[in-house]
Amino acid sequence: WQRPCQWRWNSGDIRNLLVWIKKNLLKERPELFIQGDSVRPGILVLINDADWELLGELDYQLQDKDSILFISTLHGG
Repeated sequence: WQRPCQWRWNSGDIRNLLVWIKKNLLKERPELFIQGDSVRPGILVLINDADWELLGELDYQLQDKDSILFISTLHGG
């Protein structure tokens, strides 16, 4: 499932994007996605198909046309 984002950044980093997602998209149980000011452990974040850990994680400065993908590696039993 993909949710295209119609929201455009003038500038900002992933940290600001997560704040926006929490405020505007997460209606129930945001704690399943957000922990502190980052994503929960077990959620893989890809920026333009690259692991965000290689790009500075929360400090990555978003660029026009960036593709941000969140993949949960957690599952129920």
